[in-house]
Formats: sequence, C-alpha cells, structure tokens
Amino acid sequence: MTITQPPQPAHSSPNDSAAPAEPFLSVHTTVVLLTALVIGLVIGGLTALTGVPVPAAVIAGLTSAGASAPVLRTLIR
Repeated sequence: MTITQPPQPAHSSPNDSAAPAEPFLSVHTTVVLLTALVIGLVIGGLTALTGVPVPAAVIAGLTSAGASAPVLRTLIR
C-alpha cells in the first residue's frame, strides 16, 4: 500500500516563511553584553584572588559588569 502526499510547489519548502526572521539581538547589543560579561569575569576573578570571600567577589563582578554596560554602549558604535 502506498501513501500519496499532495504535491508541493517546486519553488517553496516547508521551512520557508513569508518574511525573513529577525535576529533576537543586534550585533551591537551582543558585543556590548559580551564585553561587559568579560569585564565582570575579570574583575570578579581578580577580586577573588585577593582573598575576599567568594560572594563579595561575585558582587564586585556583577557591579563592574553592570556599570560597564552603559559606558560600552556609548563607546562601541
């Protein structure tokens, strides 16, 4: 027994959509957030190496990442 499927047009595929998908984040936003993440990791790691408790190092990293994001937004164009 064979199962027949309805014919599909040759120029379209099931994965095609009517409009192209837009990216979730722009390239600018991605670069700013990744740079802020790296800055936060570096500051948090260096703070942890000084001998302070780990939660204080995490807070220092989060604070530096959060403070650097608006500055990076204006610097990176």
